[in-house]
Amino acid sequence: MAKQERAERTRRAILEAAAEVFDERGYEAATIAEILARAGVTKGALYFHFSSKQMLAQGVLDEQFAEGGVPPRDSKLQELVDAGLLLAHRMKREPLLSAGARLSLGPEIRDIFGGGSIPGWIEIATRLLVEAKAQGELLPHVDPAETAWVLSACWTGAQVYSQTLSDRADLEYRIAGVYQHIYPSIATPAVLARLDMAADRGARVAAEIGMADAAHTAAPANTEAESESVAL
Repeated sequence: MAKQERAERTRRAILEAAAEVFDERGYEAATIAEILARAGVTKGALYFHFSSKQMLAQGVLDEQFAEGGVPPRDSKLQELVDAGLLLAHRMKREPLLSAGARLSLGPEIRDIFGGGSIPGWIEIATRLLVEAKAQGELLPHVDPAETAWVLSACWTGAQVYSQTLSDRADLEYRIAGVYQHIYPSIATPAVLARLDMAADRGARVAAEIGMADAAHTAAPANTEAESESVAL
């Protein structure tokens, strides 16, 4: 178990170092040597986990969907907002997500990685919009797949503009604006009135997830302590 944990920590360190380099230099300019220096691991350790620079970049892309996502909501339109604003919140703080965005854009990148993480985000948005339509949250004319494509494109465009103009300092505000402008044209008035699309929504969802994770981690320890108390 200890060996497995060390291997996972090494893999994570390599991915995080690679993400920083890919995000700063782009895929073509990034070198294995710089990634090794950032990660502080040997070449053998890196190639044990990733057989090439392309596989390493693919590992960074795969991390886009490694987290458990946002907590389920009764309103699927709210759940979709939460996913988008949580991603905006995390992207400013986590190089793995920022690098994933860079690896997903550009015609030269498409030849290597296809659409990167973009198809995955469109798929998530489509699923939530299909569920939203099934429970009467969408206006009759709304096509979930078409709307998912448009929302994803607007999200990506806002992210690129924010990075270019403010180094993502206003990213959460700009992403909130995407939903605030698009949702009135797809959501029923009753649902729209209940949605929380504030710029700080992503930070609040992140805090909610953090509290849930902490409670889950503490639960086994509490159970063990209670068992020992009963035994005594």
